[in-house]
Amino acid sequence: QVQLVESGGGLVQPGGSLRLSCAASGFIFSKWTMGWYRQAPGKQREVVAGVTTGGSTVYADSVKGRFTISRVNAKNTVYLQMNSLKPADAAAYYCPGAHHWGRGTQVSVSS
Repeated sequence: QVQLVESGGGLVQPGGSLRLSCAASGFIFSKWTMGWYRQAPGKQREVVAGVTTGGSTVYADSVKGRFTISRVNAKNTVYLQMNSLKPADAAAYYCPGAHHWGRGTQVSVSS
């Protein structure tokens, strides 16, 4: 069955960095566009970044220049490098795939 396991979240100070990972299984990873979404308490889920099968990337305006999405098809894994983190980036982060969602990983940004 399809599984997506996000990891790498945690508590970081403003200006800090985190690298999220999403390990996928149960589908042909290389044939799917992958992305990261986030949802903060009381807010709607929003798209953060996406990477196509060919490696093209797209970002939400709020994270451009600070976040980098990448994928390694040989590892069935998609990453999100997050730099210069702000309190507004605090949320649960998810990487859906093949119409499935994982449990997410929590990112907290606080001094």
